[in-house]
Amino acid sequence: MFVIVDDRPIVTAGYASAFEREGFASLELQAGELEDWLSVAAEADLEAVEGFLLGEGEDRLRFPEVIRRQCKDAPVLYLEERTQLDSTLELFSAGADDVLRKPVHVKEILARVGAIRRRMMAETENVSTGAIEVFFDGRDPIIGGEVMVLPRRERRILEYFARNMGRRVTKAQLFNAVYGVTNDAVDECVVESHVSKLRKKLRNRLGYDAIESTRYIGYMLKSDLPVKLKVVARERGTVQASAPVERSSRNAMLRDLAVVSA
Repeated sequence: MFVIVDDRPIVTAGYASAFEREGFASLELQAGELEDWLSVAAEADLEAVEGFLLGEGEDRLRFPEVIRRQCKDAPVLYLEERTQLDSTLELFSAGADDVLRKPVHVKEILARVGAIRRRMMAETENVSTGAIEVFFDGRDPIIGGEVMVLPRRERRILEYFARNMGRRVTKAQLFNAVYGVTNDAVDECVVESHVSKLRKKLRNRLGYDAIESTRYIGYMLKSDLPVKLKVVARERGTVQASAPVERSSRNAMLRDLAVVSA
């Protein structure tokens, strides 16, 4: 789930819609609501946050410090109408992980957030190449050496499992990560169906159950599996070129940019 903070509803709504089309949940807040939400949000809601997008709002230089009291590992990205050296340096000094100039497509935001998280994980653990290769830029995973095409909800669940590899996650945490904390239109039990289908697909491809399920406790992607977490960067820091964009996808991207640049 991404938390979008901006005093202009048209901006937060535009990004929320764009994230939804990519299969990501979001929460829209005005600048004055951020600190209050962080103080009252449940632990499961905070753990579901994958990143903060900070736009226009009063006293926004305080936000990284406020955010990291509750979500120390969530990337913080500022969105700027115009980037100037002095203001950009000021935002980084305040604690920003990245500063992006609008308009920016959500695919680029996802890639940047994935790269930040990849660096964080590289600092704390050694992740080896193996049977499960997970990306965080919208691509389908590679399972057993072959791409496995997954529905976007199942792909998001696998990504969440990968980020929490070796740790148990509850049904509520999965739901908040995939559907968002404010989505009352979907029953939380739908997560069980998604996880069941995902487990079956992985088991059929790998020949063993990669996801452990314990009743009343939760799920876990087994930590003894050889899993490789990747974003867009390849070995030696080179970047893989994206596949050609089909006409329909290009039109959708242009629509997104038109909305979020408002």
